[in-house]
Amino acid sequence: MSVVTDRQVMLVALGGAVAISFSPVLYVYSDTNPSTGAFFRMLYALPALALLAYLARNRDTRTTRTRWIAFGAGAILAPDMLSYHSSMIFIGIGIATLIGNSQVIIVTLVSWRLFGERPNPAILFSLPVVLGGLALISGISDSEPFGVNPVKGVIFGTAAAFFYSTFLIVFRYSNRELAPATNVQLDATAGAALGLLILGLLPLQSISIDPIHLQPTWPGHTWLILLALMCQVGGWTAIAYALPRLPAAHTSFAILLQPVLTIIWGVILLDESPSTNQTVGILLVLVAIITVTIYGSAAPYRTIRKKHDC
Repeated sequence: MSVVTDRQVMLVALGGAVAISFSPVLYVYSDTNPSTGAFFRMLYALPALALLAYLARNRDTRTTRTRWIAFGAGAILAPDMLSYHSSMIFIGIGIATLIGNSQVIIVTLVSWRLFGERPNPAILFSLPVVLGGLALISGISDSEPFGVNPVKGVIFGTAAAFFYSTFLIVFRYSNRELAPATNVQLDATAGAALGLLILGLLPLQSISIDPIHLQPTWPGHTWLILLALMCQVGGWTAIAYALPRLPAAHTSFAILLQPVLTIIWGVILLDESPSTNQTVGILLVLVAIITVTIYGSAAPYRTIRKKHDC
């Protein structure tokens, strides 16, 4: 893949990250509990994705097995979404999003191991920068922690990061045939919707997760419909397009743009106030994103081995 194409695909990934950065704000506006908000953002996205997938059906050459893998990736996304929405309740949208997006560390290291994508110095330099930025943004260096229950917020956010990283790796693997992004996204969203429905019906109040409310309420569900179309259909379809076309480290760093923007939207739209340390952390993450976008590369193991064998 040429450098020009890489950058074009990276721009698509960044556009998707911008779109999904609004999802926490729209969720807060919906005034629903985590189980309800997470489930309906998936459910409302399905009709639009089904239409788009139907239009692109002739270009979808995936096997049944590959489609089930995408569905399974969505099922993994279900506990991520539930944990992520729960974390927002306890620690605010900005910090919850950043903790969840620490997946970039896990994805980069696992991709190095599983896919042989060896990060170049730019990516290796950016990893500790991101860690430092996330640490500052989390507020651990502040005297007065931000959030209703920071401990629960961090626990849910960490769980979200684990499931999110697993989802990204499986989701990327599910589209090795480079099928239309809408079709892959439809399968994954269906898996997530089913998973969230099951989780929402389980008695999880003991871990501070309320059951799902299946009766729509208005205008709250208007915001969830907007969330579904803008973020789940638009944003995640863009990311679904970029994931199999770029090294996992690249797309992970691109998606890191989401928490940075979410903090900005939190300040502007929800009156959240990051401390000085958190602001420094935001800048560090931005530096890492820009560094990887411009200078980052990861050579696949098969390419390295081929050169070695020649």
